[in-house]
Amino acid sequence: MKRVFIGLLVAAGLALEQPASAQVVVVDSATDLPPEPLWKRSFKAGLNFTEATLSSNWRGGGVNSFGLNTLLNAKANYKLDAASWDNEADLLYAFVSNKGQGYRKNLDRIFLDTKYGRSLSPHWDTFVSLNLLTQFAAGYKYSKDANGNERAQILSSTFAPAYVTAAYGFEYHPTDYFKVRLSPFAPRLTIVGRNQRFMEALGDRPYGVRPGHSTRFEVLAAQVLAEFDKDIAKNVNLKARYLLFANYGDNFALRRIDHRLDAGLTAKVNRYINVALTGIMLYDYDQDRGLQYSQGLTLGFLYTIQNYSDDKK
Repeated sequence: MKRVFIGLLVAAGLALEQPASAQVVVVDSATDLPPEPLWKRSFKAGLNFTEATLSSNWRGGGVNSFGLNTLLNAKANYKLDAASWDNEADLLYAFVSNKGQGYRKNLDRIFLDTKYGRSLSPHWDTFVSLNLLTQFAAGYKYSKDANGNERAQILSSTFAPAYVTAAYGFEYHPTDYFKVRLSPFAPRLTIVGRNQRFMEALGDRPYGVRPGHSTRFEVLAAQVLAEFDKDIAKNVNLKARYLLFANYGDNFALRRIDHRLDAGLTAKVNRYINVALTGIMLYDYDQDRGLQYSQGLTLGFLYTIQNYSDDKK
């Protein structure tokens, strides 16, 4: 399995090994268009900062703070006749440091995906895919003890939990900016190393993994993955990914169906400067009975290269 993900990263890394700009082609007529490249590669990297400094006599309240938000998205997609192979690495990490509280993360995502497809019609493919969803760093719950001192309880850690899902099914892609995968068979492996670390805060089955075990394998399950990536206005892009996972063993009980939505709204100020609003909404019965969410608003640097042109208007 590790070899599959290493292969995915290598494929995504091809975006850096080739020239970013496409060859200039003189078009003599509407039918004399440059050929589409077999490999469509793109790379996006962002670095955003937040900062607040208050004088010692500032009467409005608050504390000095500093925050950093980083993102990286790389794609390498191959298309020849009816066959296609799509690869993506989507990484996000953000933290904030408040005076007197220290460093605390607020956004953390590792999403790696590889998919092989065969075209059935202009808008439908059959496919097989493998993806990994996890995080970079440990996460904590902060509270006060009986003496009023702040304490931190660990909730998660590096690659704990990690979700590895193999999916088989059909993909519908009516436009360039929207597609949805329907997978009636999508076995998932949940990995939580040393899950006793999380039992104090999460109970005796952290992320659905039983005591004394480090994995949970859900063989009979279904998955829906939908993606939207469109310029909704000039220099304003909306990108969203929705993921649904349902275990057949739970008889599709609504409260046990997992939902996750990752969304980002990016407005370009100029070629390199952007304003970004990012957010994650998550419902997972094995993690928490309520809806989880995180959100961030940043101003910073964004660099993008790709070897093709597309129209997401």
